[in-house]
Amino acid sequence: MAVCPIDRPSEMPMNPAPSAFIPTRRTALAAIAGTLAVAALTRAQAQEPAMAQKPASAANAARTSIHYEIDFKPGPQRLYEAILDQKQFSAFSGMPATIDPTPGGAFSQFGGMIVGRTIELVPNQRIVQAWRPTHWDPGIYSIAHFEFNARGAETTLVFDHTGFPAGEYDHLDWGWHNHYWDPLKKFLA
Repeated sequence: MAVCPIDRPSEMPMNPAPSAFIPTRRTALAAIAGTLAVAALTRAQAQEPAMAQKPASAANAARTSIHYEIDFKPGPQRLYEAILDQKQFSAFSGMPATIDPTPGGAFSQFGGMIVGRTIELVPNQRIVQAWRPTHWDPGIYSIAHFEFNARGAETTLVFDHTGFPAGEYDHLDWGWHNHYWDPLKKFLA
C-alpha cells in the first residue's frame, strides 16, 4: 500500500513554499472600496449619538419653523459656495456630502442622513431647498431658506426652516447650530 506524504506528518515540509497571491485590479479596488466604506460607516456611527433624536421640550413641541439671523465674517459669495460645494461642505461638517449645485439638483449630506433637492438658487444671494432627515416618514420634506445679505465685507445670513413636523424643533435647532453654523464659522475663520 502506497503511503501519501500527507499521511506521514514527519515528512511534511517545514516551510511550505508561499503561494503567491497577486490581486487583480478588480480585487484591489474592491478591497479599497470596502475599507473606505467601513471607515465611513464607522465615522458615521461615531457621529450618530450626537445626531440622535432629541425629545421636544413642552414649550417647543408644536413649533414647525425656525428663524435665525447670523453674522459671518466672509462675504456672501464665500458663504454661498461653502454651503453648495460638496468638498467644502464635507470639510466643514466632517461628514461625506454629495451636492448637485443646480436648481433641481439632489443633495445628500452628513453621510446620507440629510437629503433633498435644491429648489431655487440666486448666486450669492439665496438658496432654497426641499430638505429632510432620512428618519422622517417618506415624502415628508421641509423648506430650508438661506438668504445672504452683504454687510460690508461680511454677511448676515437670514435663515428660515419651515414646514417640519411638530416635535422636531429642539432636535433641528440643536442640529443647525452644532452641525452647520458653529462648524461653518470655524471653517470660514
